[in-house]
Amino acid sequence: MRKLLSTILLLLALSATGQTRRLLTMEEAILSRELIPQNYSIVWDSNHPNQYLHKSDTTWYAIDIRSGKQSAINVPTTTKMPSVSVKCVENNIVWIDADKTETKVTNFTDKNIVAGSSVSRNEFGISGGLFLSPDKTQLAFYQKDESNVSTFPLLDITSRTGTLIQIKYPMNSMSSERVSVGVYNHQTKKTIYLNVTDFDAERYLTNLTWSPDSKTIYLQVLDRAQKNMHLNLYCAATGEFIKTLLTEHNDKYVEPSFPLYFLNTDSDKFIYTTSNRHGYQNLYLCSVSNGNIERLTAVDADVEYAGQNDKSVFYYSAEVSPIERHLFAIKLSNRKSTQLTRGEGWHNCRISHDGKYFADNYSALTLPRVVGIGTTDGKFYRELFRAADPSKDYNYCPIELGSIKSADGKYDNYYRLIKPIDFNPNKKYPVILYVYGGPHSQMVTNSFQAQLRRWEMYMAQRGYVVFVMDNRGTDNRGLEFEQAIHRQCGVCEIEDQMAGIEWLKSHQWVDSDRIGVHGWSYGGFMTISLMVNYPETFKVGVAGGPVIDWKWYEVMYGERYMETESTNAEGLAKTSLIPRAKDLKGKLLICQGAVDDVVVWQHSLNFIDECIKNWIAVDYFPYPRAQHNVRGKDRVHLMQKVTDYFDDYLK
Repeated sequence: MRKLLSTILLLLALSATGQTRRLLTMEEAILSRELIPQNYSIVWDSNHPNQYLHKSDTTWYAIDIRSGKQSAINVPTTTKMPSVSVKCVENNIVWIDADKTETKVTNFTDKNIVAGSSVSRNEFGISGGLFLSPDKTQLAFYQKDESNVSTFPLLDITSRTGTLIQIKYPMNSMSSERVSVGVYNHQTKKTIYLNVTDFDAERYLTNLTWSPDSKTIYLQVLDRAQKNMHLNLYCAATGEFIKTLLTEHNDKYVEPSFPLYFLNTDSDKFIYTTSNRHGYQNLYLCSVSNGNIERLTAVDADVEYAGQNDKSVFYYSAEVSPIERHLFAIKLSNRKSTQLTRGEGWHNCRISHDGKYFADNYSALTLPRVVGIGTTDGKFYRELFRAADPSKDYNYCPIELGSIKSADGKYDNYYRLIKPIDFNPNKKYPVILYVYGGPHSQMVTNSFQAQLRRWEMYMAQRGYVVFVMDNRGTDNRGLEFEQAIHRQCGVCEIEDQMAGIEWLKSHQWVDSDRIGVHGWSYGGFMTISLMVNYPETFKVGVAGGPVIDWKWYEVMYGERYMETESTNAEGLAKTSLIPRAKDLKGKLLICQGAVDDVVVWQHSLNFIDECIKNWIAVDYFPYPRAQHNVRGKDRVHLMQKVTDYFDDYLK
């Protein structure tokens, strides 16, 4: 019986000269974070704006920002001053005073009513359901009524006879949750609810933002069809609607995903983010009192708010390149913008408390990590730390970064490519296409090793060409690029991926008879879509947790991109993989977490059932205790299973 490679401590490859070279173990391929250097950090000193703190081993140093002069200091252990907090207990909310006194904010016994938790299945930028007011005297919270939402059974095998766990899962075109916003005033011990009357009862309430004075609440209200949004203002004391500040409409969809950011110097003005007005995600400066809306970042590139000081607003932008991320500053006085980050690559920055400095942490394709510090006026920058390559002791294959035209010829789609170890252009190699391809994903960036998944390198070391490319529908390329998939998920995406495959096949070192594909979730959907639409191309595929038919997927995501059975029956039928099961020719392995609450079993089991009806051989491997993302020991087992499948049928 084949032993799992995860039990092997180290793999050694013997070269023609007899030298040994270190490769990757399966654990190292999976636990890739261990290979990323994490040994340098900056802590801003709020008491001394002109210096920062850095810890080396057990010693703390205070370092002057401009001169770099440092001195060892004792950082006293301070007890954080107690303050109010809130927590959720089952489906209710508890307020905790600074003296630890607890007060129940809600007391629902009906489990269909849930207060304080995230809503809308974490779409629209929602990541929680509790919002303390700036003055810490009030709490706004999401409350959802799931009474009409259908349930889906998940099997828990850990009990003696097995137990069904019923989860609420609002499927496309079916009843959804009903969301409201409550506001609890701790001084009066009373709760009121915002009087939201826009659209239908199953509307979405997103990106709740308190005003700086804690008197009003801003709420982005989106209709269930996700084509119209109202940015509304409500009174926090009474819940009454005050006015609509702006509206958005798009015939495809509107997707509000960011809260408002009020200016430090003018509480009447706030920064609002949307991609719906000029085709790219930009920042807009808006006025509460007069309703003026001005495009602040007038660039044909996606941007994201990063911070501000009294003179400037800071933002990340893709204007240098879609695969690079840079920090910019734009002056509020004259709208002049300045690029603050200097080295090419993907930057993550933190602004100091006073807004005068920024800490820069970035990498590029062959650059593991650089930490620097600079002034937000763009006049000063100093590199502090440059990491050594953490993979230098491993026999890594070079990673190529490039672009290929999309199938419609309008865009450059970026890819990373790894050729096998000891690559010989006169030999022919099998190819593995790793794919995701769905919205809000970007698999390829000019960051260290181009966002490599270590399993890709592991497979290249085993003799495969490994190829990863972003297609139309993915992130950071503007609204038209993203919305190309609307009402027909899986159409233009696989066309673009096939453009990449045809480019690969134009090279003599690619074995066109040995091409495989692997992906998870949306990537699992893409894997099977590619195999049934291009059966002559793909010999082997491994699909994990795949969407099979969008009518079985959740309301929030599914209806945004595919609409409903009543408005897009043709598109849902066209992209469903159920009727395409009969077209499967290659070897396909489907892996599925049996307690997956994201892409439920309805998908893959129905596909298997259809394969049986059509006498199509397909392999299936469930992970009985895994959710959507298989983790821990199961993850190592999974990737070994995937590896073995390609070795058995493609190599």
